[in-house]
Amino acid sequence: MDGTVLVADDDRTIRTVLTQALTRAGCKVHATSSLTTLMRWIAEGKGDVVISDVMMPDGNGLEMLPKIHQDRPGLPVIVISAQNTIMTAIQANEAEAYDYLPKPFDLPDLMKRTARALESRSTRAPSRPVTDEVERPDELPLVGRTPAMQALYRLVARVMNTDLPVLITGESGTGKSLIARAIHDFSDRRTLPFITVTGAELADLEGPARVLARVKGGTVLVDEIADIAPDVQARLVRMMDSPGDYTPRFMATSLTDLGGAVEAGRIRPDLYYRLTGAILAVPSLRERVEDIPLLAEHFLTRAEREGGARRRLSRDAMEMLRVYSWPGNVRQLENAVRRLVLTSRTEEIAKSELAGVLGHQPQVEPVLRGAPDTEKLSASVERHLRRYFDLHGAMLPPPGLHARILREVEAPMIEIALEATAGNQAKCADLLGINRNTLRKKITDLDIRVTRRRKLM
Repeated sequence: MDGTVLVADDDRTIRTVLTQALTRAGCKVHATSSLTTLMRWIAEGKGDVVISDVMMPDGNGLEMLPKIHQDRPGLPVIVISAQNTIMTAIQANEAEAYDYLPKPFDLPDLMKRTARALESRSTRAPSRPVTDEVERPDELPLVGRTPAMQALYRLVARVMNTDLPVLITGESGTGKSLIARAIHDFSDRRTLPFITVTGAELADLEGPARVLARVKGGTVLVDEIADIAPDVQARLVRMMDSPGDYTPRFMATSLTDLGGAVEAGRIRPDLYYRLTGAILAVPSLRERVEDIPLLAEHFLTRAEREGGARRRLSRDAMEMLRVYSWPGNVRQLENAVRRLVLTSRTEEIAKSELAGVLGHQPQVEPVLRGAPDTEKLSASVERHLRRYFDLHGAMLPPPGLHARILREVEAPMIEIALEATAGNQAKCADLLGINRNTLRKKITDLDIRVTRRRKLM
């Protein structure tokens, strides 16, 4: 790499590590713990790329982006932040940051992004200043630092101000409607109506006309598209093709994989292709266990802010949250925390109190916990699957089980193989017995981070 990088972070360790890594890569580095100093350097014409934290002792790095764009049009700014919410990703996108990474970040990944920023600096178009036309809420209940959620945040930020139809898939309680609302509220259509419709509202001949009259060019969210009858689907296709004078943006939610529904004949192919301009897959809470403590703390803080008692979870209670199955996902977690705030008699919530709120549903344990050392993998998987079915009682699990289970097995297998080969993809592909290009595609599809070094905290 060739160029000068300005680093602004109040964490001395991060400044030191970034300075050493960038210097070894051939860059000149100026590092500071002050936004004031950073802005002075920028005004003096120093730097080809900026790497800045958001929360600094003397200000907010995101709020400085319009000023940076004004003083130095085209200067790439990479934002790093420990505030791992969708709000940060959206604000970074609106302020036209070159890139955004959550903390803890992967150092090789940041180095690659910095190299791309240095290469793009000569051709990058000037950024427009961000405008704040509507009042922003302090935070949205879409919180997570896991790779799956951060990838979702970035995709939300990218599709926000496009006119692409969006299909949002995920289990009940994962926050599909919240994501749709966030896309609308932070888009160019934010001042126009946002309406949610069901198949029943489109069932009669005048239904589509009434919906279009209400939305007035805003956003239409079709709830649970897979539940809509075929004749109503045809009506929805015609509505999307002939929206009248004001074309709204169309979004839809689905509990199930619509690709499978198309193959089974339950969804019209023409409707499917019209809705899938972008597909956002919202992970279940079981797929992002590391976010559970963050979410629990978020809900405890919000309950206290709304007038509830101050509460905290004991270590045993927090561990119980992590191993519970959460069939109701984030919505169930929020309701459980709210109930505990009301019913707990002491400031620290005990494991026994949490058990009383969660009821008698068995906990999900790691596949091999308590299993004999000689147990075959197939037997372990069978036990895990039987437990998974038992958790749903008399109900069947959501459709798409085959793909979900294969993904859960394949992702850790590739991650462990990459770790064993120190991130060498050629060796990893050979170890797994697959083509290197196949491995690369799986790494991308499964959102697996590849690194040869430890993560920077």
